[in-house]
Amino acid sequence: MAVAEEKNTAGETAPDWSDYRGVMVVVEQRAGVAKAVSWQLLGEGRKLADKLETRLMALVLGHDVEHLAKEAGYYGADEVYLCDAPELKDYRTRPYSRVCLKVIREVKPEIVLFGATGTGRDLAGAIATHLPTGLTADTTILDVEPHPSRLLLASRPAFSEKMMATILCKQYRPQMATARAGVFQALPRDESRQAPIIRVENEMREEDIAARVLEFIGETGRVNLEEAEIIVAGGRGLGGPEAFGMLKELADALGGVVGASRAAVDAGWISHDHQVGQTGHTVRPRLYFAIGISGAVQHTVGMSNSEVIVAINRDPEAPIFQIAHYGIVGDLFKIVPAITKAVKKKRGLSGIVDAARAGEPDAAAARAETAAAGDGGPAEAAMPGEVPAAGGTGEGGKNAAAAATEQAATGTREEERG
Repeated sequence: MAVAEEKNTAGETAPDWSDYRGVMVVVEQRAGVAKAVSWQLLGEGRKLADKLETRLMALVLGHDVEHLAKEAGYYGADEVYLCDAPELKDYRTRPYSRVCLKVIREVKPEIVLFGATGTGRDLAGAIATHLPTGLTADTTILDVEPHPSRLLLASRPAFSEKMMATILCKQYRPQMATARAGVFQALPRDESRQAPIIRVENEMREEDIAARVLEFIGETGRVNLEEAEIIVAGGRGLGGPEAFGMLKELADALGGVVGASRAAVDAGWISHDHQVGQTGHTVRPRLYFAIGISGAVQHTVGMSNSEVIVAINRDPEAPIFQIAHYGIVGDLFKIVPAITKAVKKKRGLSGIVDAARAGEPDAAAARAETAAAGDGGPAEAAMPGEVPAAGGTGEGGKNAAAAATEQAATGTREEERG
């Protein structure tokens, strides 16, 4: 890779990367369905491209995937590179990496982003080796420095998750990173955004590819946290594996899935595919229940972007209440079954929602408080920024409990987190 060199402000020789411009996102798909992380990266890539005053590009590979090229435009890409060929129907490292290398060498983007999935990690590693350039894996924060450095600031957990490390690639281009699903937010889909599609020819024939895909067998029985809209997660406060059955019952009633903290997974109470946090999954559901979870940073970094967070904990000083939209202090073994019973009885608590909309706030609040407290008496619910109390029947607690329970039913909210 031949590049010109110039002196930087410190008098050191630095490469001239002025030919490299633009942010590119490699769209991952399987059977013509894009991974959500690809649209999330286009949303974050839009921010990076705007800061650098450059274009945002998408690269789509596969067979019969022209519809995804159009979708990439709907989700924010300024232009889309499309390689549609039968040889790319199933992911294989060699043909996919060859196409990506061809596009990157011709287009010269300064930043290339991939999803931190099994496919994304494999593809990004192969490309970085051949270019060659640096690659930051499993990033959770992306930013850029403005001109003249135009450096990608790729941050990820380091040193046993005790701190964040920001990694720079000063001597090579493009700058590459993989990013976890659920960390970034996709832009609203807008069909008025029509990005030009630039077609790329696949130069590898089937006989040139050593690997063959004989059959694809999908995993069964594993939870898909990253695409779940409702997650009911439990931690050390559950006291043992048996209590996860109680959480599953609530998750099933709400149409959600069960998650867990690292402490619960390490204790052997539930499998690792349920783990949320820095060493598990990063999620962005519409509704997240944190039940018996203290709120250590290793967990909250993986779920703090949830639209609505409801925390249930005995300890009014638990850190989880600092990020929760609604908090209920009390005995989770009474609160959770009561909420589950109410969800089943009201078919999603529609009775509470209907009562609230019909102008019966006191009745709705009373029902919600009863559901939250169970037979052990009322439990106080705390709003964000307030110190939750261990008991009492204050009006703020009633309203917050009612709102939290309504969230469980509808997955909507009327106010943003403070």
